[in-house]
Amino acid sequence: MKPACLTVPKTWLTALALGWLVPDFAVAAPTPANLDEAKVPAYGLPDPLEDSAGGRVTDAAGWRVRRAELLELATREMYGRAPLDRPEDMHLVVTAEDPQALGGRATRREVTLRFGRAADAPRMHLLVYLPNHVAGPRPAFVGLNFDGNHTTTDDPAVAVAEDAVYPETARSRPRGKTPQPKARGSQSERWQIARVIDRGYSTATAWYYDLCPDRVEGMEQNVAALAAGGSTEGRAPEAWGAVAVWAWGLSRALDYLETEPRVDARRVLVHGHSRLGKAAVWAAATDERFAGLISNNSGCGGAALSKRFFGETVGLINHRFPHWFSRSFRRYDDREADLPFDQHQILALVAPRPLYVASAAEDLWADPKGEYLALAAAGPVYDLLGQPSLGAAPMPAVDQPIATAAMGYHVRTGKHDITAYDWDRFLDFADRALAR
Repeated sequence: MKPACLTVPKTWLTALALGWLVPDFAVAAPTPANLDEAKVPAYGLPDPLEDSAGGRVTDAAGWRVRRAELLELATREMYGRAPLDRPEDMHLVVTAEDPQALGGRATRREVTLRFGRAADAPRMHLLVYLPNHVAGPRPAFVGLNFDGNHTTTDDPAVAVAEDAVYPETARSRPRGKTPQPKARGSQSERWQIARVIDRGYSTATAWYYDLCPDRVEGMEQNVAALAAGGSTEGRAPEAWGAVAVWAWGLSRALDYLETEPRVDARRVLVHGHSRLGKAAVWAAATDERFAGLISNNSGCGGAALSKRFFGETVGLINHRFPHWFSRSFRRYDDREADLPFDQHQILALVAPRPLYVASAAEDLWADPKGEYLALAAAGPVYDLLGQPSLGAAPMPAVDQPIATAAMGYHVRTGKHDITAYDWDRFLDFADRALAR
């Protein structure tokens, strides 16, 4: 698909002259979104079980080789390379604890993870709830939140996020508006902490701004700034974008959970909604310590197929959020057919671990059908590894979830959100998947 016009701002011409942009990136307005199923172009999906030499993967050993190929491909062409693993000088401090939180149902712990010894080193504030009514190490959910830990619960003792602001991009924030912290508990419906605790699971979350503020200049701040040349346009073409930074932070949260005796670190599910669902997808793909993945409305760059050209596209996401992915990913703006992989192969990187994808019927921007088709197309890898896929089952009707012990999906009534209905499905799936 070719854009109708080409407009090159003067600042981007300067960037081209200085070599900041990848050579094959054309600066143009992306093709508008398609929301008409009848206009989805013909497309083909690369086989996740065909290796780079054209051979067929037939066993688990062959999949390990193919998995490494796919991981490298997605790192190079889309998400970018993380410049560091767990920092050697990372340390944690428990800043608050209440063994009788939520009316005695849980122990609440607030932990600061510092990524360096300096007083101004980047840090992440982790909020953890542990159920009191069950004994022994328990499975857990971990995910990032949008507006600060204090917004995930009505618990009045939870600290308000440092420098908490409305998480708007620089270009979308209204002029003259002074950012203010979101209200305590304003996102509690999305987290259902008491529901999770009552089902016997621990839950942990951190504010994604701690890792990389969700704006263009955020790549120069917090953990993202640990990489040289961290500005959005100053990055090397294969350097990480914000989604990979957020995924890196989820792994650091798991580092802490591995030290918590009341958490079974072998049974920690990483989850996320929307852009943080994209981060959860990449975290589960890159860090096999996570027991499994739950993706909710993650759309383009998450669970949805890109080659369908429905809803948000590669061109649209890179145009609006140039800091989310590597600069190399921009070469596929309006060129999804040229992508050497698609998101079904990223989901397949989770295999054989449990994988659940959730959509919303009115959330066409995230392409519910594309999310289901990607999940189904990852199925052959699960079958190869001896885990039950969804097989050839058609996309289920709204509010009719389908699941095996290893894969699950639902599309619910409603819009782009995460609800109590979603959490009930996730918990039911976790009961089956983590009991094995």
